[in-house]
Amino acid sequence: MTTQKAKPAPLPPDTVIGDYRVVRKVSAGGFGVVYLATDKEGQQVAVKEYLPSSLATRNPGELNPQVPPEKLSLYRLGLKSFFEEGRALAQISHPSVVSVMNFFRENETVYMVMNYLEGGTLQDFIITARDLKRQKVFRESTIRSLFDEILRGLRIVHQHKMLHLDIKPANIFITDDNKAVMIDFGAAREVLSKEGNFIRPMYTPGFAAPEMYRRDAAMGPWTDIYAMGACIYASMQGYPPNDAPQRLEKDRLSLALSRLRGVYSDNLIEVVEWCMSLDALSRPQSVFALQKELSRESERRYTKLSVGEKVRMQFDNIVGDKKERNTNIGGAEVKPK
Repeated sequence: MTTQKAKPAPLPPDTVIGDYRVVRKVSAGGFGVVYLATDKEGQQVAVKEYLPSSLATRNPGELNPQVPPEKLSLYRLGLKSFFEEGRALAQISHPSVVSVMNFFRENETVYMVMNYLEGGTLQDFIITARDLKRQKVFRESTIRSLFDEILRGLRIVHQHKMLHLDIKPANIFITDDNKAVMIDFGAAREVLSKEGNFIRPMYTPGFAAPEMYRRDAAMGPWTDIYAMGACIYASMQGYPPNDAPQRLEKDRLSLALSRLRGVYSDNLIEVVEWCMSLDALSRPQSVFALQKELSRESERRYTKLSVGEKVRMQFDNIVGDKKERNTNIGGAEVKPK
């Protein structure tokens, strides 16, 4: 009988790493642990530690991860990728991209220090709307302005020769001060999935483009654009689309979208189909091309409300019920007010 391997232990509260003191663990994924911490001035930050649970273990009370010799080269490869990602993100200053304020090596791993976000993810809003059985998860004008804001950030990311590679509603954060921010980039995940003989999928079904399932396929801006299309789809349908392997077998995307005709404009439905073409060359090849198409209906915007305000206006009657909730997602702490 195989026993479940224990997850690496998180650093306990009050551990000091670099110039930061750990307050508590916020979340843990397959690739690392996110902590709420404070800096020397007492300001709150989010600190993400590279700690892939499939390659490393750590005993409670210890600082250094333990990596078996046969996994060391793969561990170091992911570490290098995580470090490079921190360095690249630190050069990007855009309100729609999570800001990396610092990154450093310590305890034989790497730490990325990010701004601490409060609010909720797009995923939270979609699930809430679904529970209320609404015909529309979001109004079309909200979808267009929300994704326009996120795409501005993604365009800068692509200009820095980076790809996000894990865009999904759980990684789009809507802050309490009404900004839409991309969190939790997937570079280390991508490197490890391509190099290691991992059994478990490293991508999120429904949002991962077909080329992410193939080792030899070229990734590019079109890979993130597929995921953006899938996020828009989820914001319209309330559910993720079928995953790429299912679609390659029998593609029901047009059928699913046809049920939304009359609820959303034909233009928005066509944009989703364009972004989610199974053939990478048939998708928008740049964020700019997609932005142009998404802003076509912008003449309809009568309001000067920010994206976050639009999203919240639709959910103001719900959020009251969720005051007690305190969820933690990705690279961010979520605390509904």
